[in-house]
Amino acid sequence: MKSDIQIARETPLKKIKEVAENIGIDRDEVHNYGPYMAKVPLRLKNQKKIDQSNLVLVTAITPTKAGIGKTTVSIGLALGLNKIGKKAIVALREPSLGPVFGMKGGAAGGGYAQVLPMENINLHFTGDFHAVTSAHNTISALLDNYIFRVQGTP
Repeated sequence: MKSDIQIARETPLKKIKEVAENIGIDRDEVHNYGPYMAKVPLRLKNQKKIDQSNLVLVTAITPTKAGIGKTTVSIGLALGLNKIGKKAIVALREPSLGPVFGMKGGAAGGGYAQVLPMENINLHFTGDFHAVTSAHNTISALLDNYIFRVQGTP
């Protein structure tokens, strides 16, 4: 059996604009974040189509020892629905930074149910997580300094 990384390296990736066209989004409406990731404007939202569609939310799951969690289940559901002829897409949020530090699995799925390129998914997916982290660290340092100046050393 091939490892996740072997599968990922052997898989030819489609450009995000091609993926967008496959689900009916014009190439010019795609805001690229590199060749394989993009955002689409909210104005493309079609309430009539939404009302006629089904939504499956995968909000919580206890991951297995093999690392199957929300991302893998979400990807697997979309792949399965597409396989039987249903149009399905997955909207993923920023994964945790645990995988980056080797503390947990890849947060990009596994086996043949992966989101690629995984290195982009695990770090800088939406581009703002590190900005939030930096702001948090700055505020924490400011608070520590204030407490030290007001209360002195313990």
